[in-house]
Amino acid sequence: MTSSPWTAEALVARYDQVRTHTELLAAPLSPEDQTVQSMADVSPTKWHRAHVTWFFETFVLAENERGFSPFQDKYWFLFNSYYEAVGPRYNRAERGVVSRPGAHDVGIYRGNVDTRMRDLVDSLDQGTLDKLTSTIELGFHHEQQHQELLLMDIKHVLSMNPLQPVYAGTPSAVSEPDQIDWLDVEGGLVEIGCRGDAFCFDNELPEHQVYLEPYRLADRLVTNGEWLAFMADGGYRRPELWLSDGWAKVKAEGWDAPLYWLNLDGVWFEHTLNGTWPVNPGLPVSHVSHYEADAYAAWAGKRLPTEAEWEHGVRQAGPRDAQHLVGNLADTQSFHPRAAGPSTGKLRQAWGDCWEWTSSAYLPYPGFHPAAGAIGEYNGKFMSNQMVLRGGCALTPAGHVRDSYRNFFPPSARWALSGVRLADGGAPATRGGTAA
Repeated sequence: MTSSPWTAEALVARYDQVRTHTELLAAPLSPEDQTVQSMADVSPTKWHRAHVTWFFETFVLAENERGFSPFQDKYWFLFNSYYEAVGPRYNRAERGVVSRPGAHDVGIYRGNVDTRMRDLVDSLDQGTLDKLTSTIELGFHHEQQHQELLLMDIKHVLSMNPLQPVYAGTPSAVSEPDQIDWLDVEGGLVEIGCRGDAFCFDNELPEHQVYLEPYRLADRLVTNGEWLAFMADGGYRRPELWLSDGWAKVKAEGWDAPLYWLNLDGVWFEHTLNGTWPVNPGLPVSHVSHYEADAYAAWAGKRLPTEAEWEHGVRQAGPRDAQHLVGNLADTQSFHPRAAGPSTGKLRQAWGDCWEWTSSAYLPYPGFHPAAGAIGEYNGKFMSNQMVLRGGCALTPAGHVRDSYRNFFPPSARWALSGVRLADGGAPATRGGTAA
């Protein structure tokens, strides 16, 4: 986790910007909305708001504030997520039964810690500030992760409500899938991992070399229309397409479509943060698991890219102008994937829209070492039974993604805003064919 030098003034300004944005995301939600936990993987909105505050109190104030005492002793127990070295934690699956502190009380907690954080940063000499900056900056990116999770989780919460409430965003115009183009990427010995001195998480380090055979990437994500064709061809009923664990999941949970799709009188509808609408054929398919992504790729006669292929491909075949990180991220306030737009001869939708499943297990890079102490539990302890996703989504804060960023979820997870980009080996027989 690296960091560029910060002044106290710049650090406080960035702190206020990140913290204010979390409150803006929560503002449309009632106290009741903020308390609901609709499944074990989802956390209540007020818990997210409190946990990111706990992070700053625990990892910055506790060791550096003169005369420190916690805002409330039991908050350390309630809002610790998974840091074993810090102490015991409340059961994750039962966060929704904790009605107190309420959403308003969490706001008071946030305000108290914010004041203390500003006072601390303003009081530090430059040497101490330099030592603390990496932890504070980690706190910014940690909170941005929870801003995305807040939106993912409230989407699931609102989907359970028969009134079909709307959070925010504007639906896209109805569109049809355009033709997929295929972009050839040279292989060879390539550099993978975080470059330079800008911030990155420890799981993006160290930069290292990987050998890749030549391959090609689809220039856009798989669409709803293409997924409907997969479904019509028995995609969810054909065990030969599925990994064994995936097929067991299909049978156990009765999957027959992506999460949030509902068939009403023969018409497929999709729940989104901006309402429930007929499935729009030209938009990227979303909320599919790794198992579903892999089965679709098998049906299409293709495969999922490895994470190294994705990262190298974006660096080689992605847009190269100064605005290359601009995409359909949360700052567009669409809060849902959009159509790919016209072909550009480069990778489309590399940033935003949907997190893209890769075929890579989430494992440490060669030479990886977690940080010392509780902060070392941030990433390394999860390097088992997870798959890597790349690229960000329509719920990801702007400025939070980069080509080396490694997201990860279990292969059965569907509530994340995840989609599919296909890959293939070698030069295509004919360019510009359909994915199927």
